[in-house]
Amino acid sequence: MTGHLRGNGRLTGRPAGEPAAGTTGRVRRIGHLRDIGGAGNAGSDGNAGSAEGAGAARGGDTGGSGGGGAGGLGGRPEIELLWGEPVTAGQLAAAESGYARCGPEERLLWERLSVFEGVFCRDAVREVCASGTLPPTRVQTVLDRLAPLALLPVDDLFDGEEDAPRYWMPLPVRAVGARRLTERGDRPSVVLRHRGWCARLARRAADRWQSGRQLDARDLALRELPDLAAAMDPTTAPLSPGAEAGTSVETAVSLWFLWVACGRVAEGRARLRHALALHPGPPPARALWLAAHLELEAGRPEDADPLLARAWAAAVRDGDDRCLGLLAQLRGSTALYQGRTRAAAAEFREALALTEVPPDFGPGREMGWAGLALALARTDPEAAQEALDRLPLERAGRWAWAGRDLWADAWAHHARAELLAWDGERGRAADHARRALRGHLTLGSAAGASCAAELLAELRIATGRPVAAAHLLGAVDVLRTSAFGDAYRPAASAATARRRSERALREALGGEELRRAHEEGARLGLFTLSEDH
Repeated sequence: MTGHLRGNGRLTGRPAGEPAAGTTGRVRRIGHLRDIGGAGNAGSDGNAGSAEGAGAARGGDTGGSGGGGAGGLGGRPEIELLWGEPVTAGQLAAAESGYARCGPEERLLWERLSVFEGVFCRDAVREVCASGTLPPTRVQTVLDRLAPLALLPVDDLFDGEEDAPRYWMPLPVRAVGARRLTERGDRPSVVLRHRGWCARLARRAADRWQSGRQLDARDLALRELPDLAAAMDPTTAPLSPGAEAGTSVETAVSLWFLWVACGRVAEGRARLRHALALHPGPPPARALWLAAHLELEAGRPEDADPLLARAWAAAVRDGDDRCLGLLAQLRGSTALYQGRTRAAAAEFREALALTEVPPDFGPGREMGWAGLALALARTDPEAAQEALDRLPLERAGRWAWAGRDLWADAWAHHARAELLAWDGERGRAADHARRALRGHLTLGSAAGASCAAELLAELRIATGRPVAAAHLLGAVDVLRTSAFGDAYRPAASAATARRRSERALREALGGEELRRAHEEGARLGLFTLSEDH
């Protein structure tokens, strides 16, 4: 059970309280900057967390110069690249002028705010910027005075989120603050507080996922990703990279759901590998579990196996019983990927025996029952149905504040579609396959969506709709290649089903009509095709 979809939007026709499709839940409206001349036009779209600027700001430098002559002030080029964005000498001069007009407290807060890579709220300002000569009791008052001079108001709240001001610091303004923060000698302490805030933020997003607020968890993580990305890179730490690699690993592991269930597999794999490479001691068991899971998600089960062995040894060493349950579930997913359904069923049963209700981390018991149903769907349909019947009981036994496990629901719909197709109820099977597809698309899982779409294509062929099936397969090809590249190997059962569908379509449509239908499906995409009943 693997996943990724780029473009993490929710489907249209959403329930009340969900953001519109094609967004991460944010409706970003940036206000006007006052009293800083040209700095109001300096920013990009608000995502200032590029890799180019992170290292530059760390040392007080704000990036290399771009094109343009040397006609700026003091020989400075007319245009410089700050955090990967072009900024003019006039904008920097305006920001310097604004800084000079501020009082001591406003200057101090200006400098400390420069460590934020993206948008921030008032609570974040207090956690990161309050210390020493700027105590927590003074931060909010100083922020109110500074905001009209140096910050842009941003409206990126989710529907239902408590209304609170949020701000973004334009790049020229941030550059002035970063340089002065370094000159003052405060950068190491402020950056460390920022990294600690990011680790707590990642844990808060993970808690939302575990409580059933999965879309809110995903949207929070995506909205704050510029700052979280900086915290996941040990080389942005003010000390040696090894000294802060633990915080980087912890942050990446807390965001497991974003990488595994919401589809940012390649990004999560790269960030975790980078942090683990600089980790000075034995890697935590859960970090190794996540590393193994991401290898499986990327279609590399052979690379996951040695990591699974290391993770098991680390879990035993650390006494992490929860991780032992996670590893059993992952072994089940690996066996299912490889077509070893009997072994998969045994592993999922072990995982359920080891997983508490509700778990504090990682996939829950609902995912265990859904995985067991998938493993048994074609060999023991009655036992598979019994596993699916346990899902409502698991939900009833969770805490009152816990919502639905949308990830498990999507895979459960897939298993129900398999069972109904086995019983010859192809219309009902197609409906569950379509619901599985929509569920994976909502979360952002390309692998899950591809599996569901290929199952739906099989059912379209069986019900006499070969063109609709070809549309689905064309869309799957585009999605799978864009998410994983040409070298990706789908699960054994998915590869077998795909070959079977392609043979049937060549017989039904012929080469030229099949090619045109594939191209049309690639143009339409799975979001559109998932609306087709």
